[in-house]
Amino acid sequence: MDMTVSSEPRRWSPPPGWKPMLNTRLREFWQTPGVRNRVLYGGRGSSKTWDACGWAVYLADNYRIRVCCCRQFANKLSESVQPVLVDTIDRFGLARRFTPHEHKIVNKATGSEFLFYGIWRQIREIKGLEAIDIFLIEEAEFLTEEQFLIIEATARRAGAQIWIIFNPYLETDFVYQHFVVNRPPRTLVRQINYNENPFLPDDFITTIHELRDRDYEEYQHVYMGVPKSDEESAVIKRSWLMMCVDAHLALHIETRGAKRIGFDVADGGADLNAQVYAHMPVVKWCEEWKGREDEILKSSTRVWAKAREFGAHVIYDDIGVGAFVGSHFNALNATIEDPALHVTHRGFNAGARVWRPDSRYADTRRTNEEMFANLKAQTWWLTADRTRNTFNGVRNGHKFNADQIICIDSGIPNLPKLITQLSTPRRDFDQNGKVKVESKADLAKPSREGGPVPSPNIADAFVELCAPGMDAIRISARALQNA
Repeated sequence: MDMTVSSEPRRWSPPPGWKPMLNTRLREFWQTPGVRNRVLYGGRGSSKTWDACGWAVYLADNYRIRVCCCRQFANKLSESVQPVLVDTIDRFGLARRFTPHEHKIVNKATGSEFLFYGIWRQIREIKGLEAIDIFLIEEAEFLTEEQFLIIEATARRAGAQIWIIFNPYLETDFVYQHFVVNRPPRTLVRQINYNENPFLPDDFITTIHELRDRDYEEYQHVYMGVPKSDEESAVIKRSWLMMCVDAHLALHIETRGAKRIGFDVADGGADLNAQVYAHMPVVKWCEEWKGREDEILKSSTRVWAKAREFGAHVIYDDIGVGAFVGSHFNALNATIEDPALHVTHRGFNAGARVWRPDSRYADTRRTNEEMFANLKAQTWWLTADRTRNTFNGVRNGHKFNADQIICIDSGIPNLPKLITQLSTPRRDFDQNGKVKVESKADLAKPSREGGPVPSPNIADAFVELCAPGMDAIRISARALQNA
């Protein structure tokens, strides 16, 4: 173990009949050195808590360490991980070596301590702790960013580690976003579910499978660790997007459509630029990067060069600083003598009037003008239509044309982040009852239910690929030759 301790290891021989019962599939997770944060997540019945307690007891019986065991709400000791630790100590045959006290457990041989805190009520007390070797955070799905920053700063002893154990709830929750979607340095993340737990009784496995057959989506959430995306109000459902991954392989779709790049321009501050490339209907590549408002030429050149490489048409966000992208593209095109090799481009104004306002939307009786508040809402809905069609094509065998679906290559960079960002924005309605989509400002509000969400830059660039009217746009000769 990569663990700095305050005393030398003590040799110990297990008593007769000792059965540690640790999950061997997690051995590498616990023994990998150089890790600051060990994040273990997944569905129920996966042995996460039992294994974490087992390793903590092992360390405490062989080294002198201090372990702070905490969870969001623990008004009394029985609501903490303490009962599991006591059971683990007994199961390991170590009851004679540990002494339980009112608010802690002490190893009489090594002097190790387990301390117990409820984060919600005792965060100030946690902030004042000293010499903590391990923070074991159980049921961490409701951990807030502010709470984690306090714990992170308190774990300042050399070699200190933070163990985060949780069952995902919402994909927008801080702990899922911070550790699973955007993994920080020196962090080891492992997902484990019931099907990797060798100690699970057969009757409980039967119960799990009964839920699987009765309600597959609930089974995915409860036992397979799939976070909810608040799908009832999400414009694009996560379940649809998951079926889009490699759907072109399942549906035997060839990439012979237009080549496009969606370019979301950073608004400034902590916002990022993003570009997403698709050889329609397959999205194949994406990236995001920092770029200040005064670096719009540099960012535009980056996208222009990528469009030249792919032979792609560019759709860019032309609101705010994005209004200058078109002129930069034109200046860059002027350096290329052959007009057929110029990068074609079109601005996308999210707040503009809808496309074909008098046409009816899908099978409804409402026109596009009556249905959508602006072009952004219309474009997100058309993207949602494509993902739903893809879901029905893969899952239910429905037939659609290539221009009615959207597929995502599984090799695309930032795939978890892309899926999370696309399935996060919620539908809303304006004062006239027209559909709209959460804005970046609304997503960032601290008062937002589920907490604030960073700007969905990659998702916005992705959606631009499906902007209405794209099929009528002239594509460069190079793109046509490579189609």
